[in-house]
Amino acid sequence: MENGLKPVLVVMAAGMGSRFGGLKQIKEVDNEGHALMDYAIYDAVKAGFEEVVFIIRKDFAEAFRKAVGNRIEKMAKVTYVYQELDMVPEGYSVPEDRKKPWGTTHALWCCREVLKGRSFLTINSDDYYGAGALKLGYDFLVKEAPANIHGVIGYEMVNTLTENGTVSRGVCVVDENNNLVRIDERKEIKQEAGRGYYTTDGGVTYHLIPVDAVASMNMWAFRPAFIEDICNTFEARFKKGIDEYPDKFEETISEAVQNILNRSAGSVEVLVTTEKWFGMTYLEDYDAVCRKLAELTAEGVYPEKW
Repeated sequence: MENGLKPVLVVMAAGMGSRFGGLKQIKEVDNEGHALMDYAIYDAVKAGFEEVVFIIRKDFAEAFRKAVGNRIEKMAKVTYVYQELDMVPEGYSVPEDRKKPWGTTHALWCCREVLKGRSFLTINSDDYYGAGALKLGYDFLVKEAPANIHGVIGYEMVNTLTENGTVSRGVCVVDENNNLVRIDERKEIKQEAGRGYYTTDGGVTYHLIPVDAVASMNMWAFRPAFIEDICNTFEARFKKGIDEYPDKFEETISEAVQNILNRSAGSVEVLVTTEKWFGMTYLEDYDAVCRKLAELTAEGVYPEKW
């Protein structure tokens, strides 16, 4: 732990919810009024996290605090960071027709002052990760290690698929030491008989995904050098991107990580969990998420009231 400070949980909750059709970040998923992120935060606090940083937008800040933040403040220290389209490097302005956010690297860049010198674990607000995954991330971050040795919690691919449609996943490619080499983006993955298949030609042909394939679900365990790196390098990539693709440029965390790996400025250990992931991308996912959480509560994984 750096300077005796425990790792921070960073919840990325500034999304537009366009595919879901609304603010899924604060959508109630049980009879107690919890949002899906409440379950991940509950597991995180149980694992040892004592601080939560919420990345949100100003336009729903009040609603977010009422629906989620005020409740979490009773469990952990809470900090709010805003991610807005007009938060750009000095000397640049937002293109006139730009509506698309700048991506998840930008979300963490907006947190640079809050997270400077800290280790942290990132999660999406609309995903369920499982207690074991949160514990795995926390335990990794509290171990003594160089500040540029990071981790990514990977899921067995089959534990991230659904029978209700196709999904996109980032497949982790590792070296002989289980360090991340790159993430291969696979789209339109379907599940059949417990195996995953992806297509690159719109479904004309499908390729079997290896049984031991590991998927990244945006749960990154970063030590302090990551924030230092994007403080030093992201603005240049942003300026290049906005000059070349003013309407489309964005950068994901995995792209920022790949940039670090390409420069040999750090390494990323792939930490595999056996937890089953599920999420709420589309409105059609909502009922299944509520049902799964009710089952976990009935099994005693979560208390009836908390």
